[in-house]
Amino acid sequence: MKSDSDITNQLREKYESIDQDLEVHLEGLLHSKPISYWDYIQTDVLLNLQKPRTDFPDEMVFIMYHQISELLFKMILTEIGQVAKNEVDDLDAQIFTEKIMRVSRYFDVLTSSFSIMKDGMNVDQYNKFRTTLTPASGFQSAQYRKVEFASTELINLIDKRFRDKVGPNICCNKAFEQLYWQAAGKDFKTGKKTYTLSAFEKRYKKEFIEFSKFYEDNNLWSKYKSLPKEAQENADLIQAMRHYDYTVNIKWVMAHYNTANHYLNIGGKTAEATGGSEWVKYMHPKYQKRIFFPDLWTEKEIKEWGINI
Repeated sequence: MKSDSDITNQLREKYESIDQDLEVHLEGLLHSKPISYWDYIQTDVLLNLQKPRTDFPDEMVFIMYHQISELLFKMILTEIGQVAKNEVDDLDAQIFTEKIMRVSRYFDVLTSSFSIMKDGMNVDQYNKFRTTLTPASGFQSAQYRKVEFASTELINLIDKRFRDKVGPNICCNKAFEQLYWQAAGKDFKTGKKTYTLSAFEKRYKKEFIEFSKFYEDNNLWSKYKSLPKEAQENADLIQAMRHYDYTVNIKWVMAHYNTANHYLNIGGKTAEATGGSEWVKYMHPKYQKRIFFPDLWTEKEIKEWGINI
């Protein structure tokens, strides 16, 4: 157990290293209030972030669910960022595996949480309050787009129709126009974009370009390929990478797809998404075959991606 003098000396060294007077900081402690749970978590702020557009009670479920999802996306980006920015000391197969599994657990929560949406809202209420959400769309989640940029190389996010026609070193600006989720708001024959996509790009495109430039060589897939050969061949790491890929690009996507299908495919008639997207072909993994780590899968597995589920 450290003595009072040891702690005082360490504090003095800490504050002297940043040209600060320890006595002033200690005096400040005399006047500061003790921390409380509600102040630390900012509970009052958090519980007042819900602004429904209708009086339907289940709209609150819809809003809070998506806010929780955005917090989980932030947790995911924080974990990936530690690997990308070399904040992890002595990154090896074991540590990489631990980080990948942390991120996978967050996505496991996201996947299982769709039961809140699927079974936790009244269908009639949803199909009434959703009309007030037009032209907003779930594909406008900037954080999820960043999770994709941070997970793999841009070539693996290109729309499947164009993926074989572009080189692996496609630049950020050109790649942006051919990313798979552009299909949710763009007519590729005419090049015309929906208001939903245009507004999204106006708000985030510059930010996305800068973000993807950094992660071009620092994404999880690139970081994995920069490991020594022995680490890349580690069975636990390979399994963790495959688990993450499958969890994000099949399990989580299909949970989202099945929830959308529950509300938007009624009586054999498929309703249009609020953002106007052809959501069935945009969301289902068998159409786009989004795969973060393609070299870790066999040709047969890639061919059957999203089919036998």
